[in-house]
Amino acid sequence: MLRLPCLLLSIVLAGSACAAPPPPASGLDAVLARWDQDEHPDLRAVVVMQQGQVVAERYYNGATANELHDVRSAGKSVTALLVGIARDQGRLQIDQPVQRYWKQAAGSAIGPVALRDVLSMRSGLAADDQDSTSPGNEDRMDAAADPKAFVLTVPRAAPPGTAYTYNSLTSYVAGVVVTEATGMAMDAFARQYLFAPLGIQHWQWARDASGITKGQGNLSLRARDFATLGELVRNEGVYNGKRVVSAAWLRDALTPHVAIGDSDPYADGYGYYWYAKTHDINGTPVPVRFASGNGGNKIYVVPSRQLVVAITSSAYGKGYGQRRSEAILKALLAATP
Repeated sequence: MLRLPCLLLSIVLAGSACAAPPPPASGLDAVLARWDQDEHPDLRAVVVMQQGQVVAERYYNGATANELHDVRSAGKSVTALLVGIARDQGRLQIDQPVQRYWKQAAGSAIGPVALRDVLSMRSGLAADDQDSTSPGNEDRMDAAADPKAFVLTVPRAAPPGTAYTYNSLTSYVAGVVVTEATGMAMDAFARQYLFAPLGIQHWQWARDASGITKGQGNLSLRARDFATLGELVRNEGVYNGKRVVSAAWLRDALTPHVAIGDSDPYADGYGYYWYAKTHDINGTPVPVRFASGNGGNKIYVVPSRQLVVAITSSAYGKGYGQRRSEAILKALLAATP
């Protein structure tokens, strides 16, 4: 029988019905073993899934499979999934302003900003996590006695939708909107509509001094459950045959809405709290979508390889954590058909 090659589809969530079967786990295990003697003893775990199956995993520096690990800003990408679920349920629309759902935001700089611009870090607020003097800097928000009220005091620096500035304040706002639109604390909403359908039972999601689930991060998960979230994304919102979030939402969320390659060495574009990067692997371009947290915490989704790579790391505030995770991804891609 003549076997036709797979077509290269330049879409965000490309299917790979005729992809090669997963490589032997021993080959990928050998790749992961390269980091056993890493000079920095803060790598925690790597879980590799292909075609929905765990094909390799390794734990480092005393970590265990049951360890709950703070994935930091990778939690923003989970917040994006929850926004999508709320949207699918008809509870919110991303073209509507924040103040439609968070009534107290009316009259503030964030109030009239469309949720779409909040999700792509283009709120226009004076909030920059790279600048400690920025009025809306993450550390200032975290230190506030009432972070929710603090957000309403942050001024505007640019027209909404015109400039990308990475900050945690906007993803915090997205969490507030989910809470206000659904009438549920965001962690409770996540438990019912995301984690339970995925079989994720052990997790923690911090709330701040205002009692708000921290949409900007501080979500703690086991490494395999971290990978399961990636598998949901890779499989276009379906897990074990059940629709959890719409494919339409994932296409929108993972589509790069702003180019950030000039300011971010690890990404080409930014969607709704998800990043995009195309890597050259042995002369072949390989598009990757990923969630990213401080220290090298990553969920890499590689549709063309039917691959998910989840990495947990405690290299918080250390630049090598991001470099190491990207090196692990590239080594796995080089070893994976």
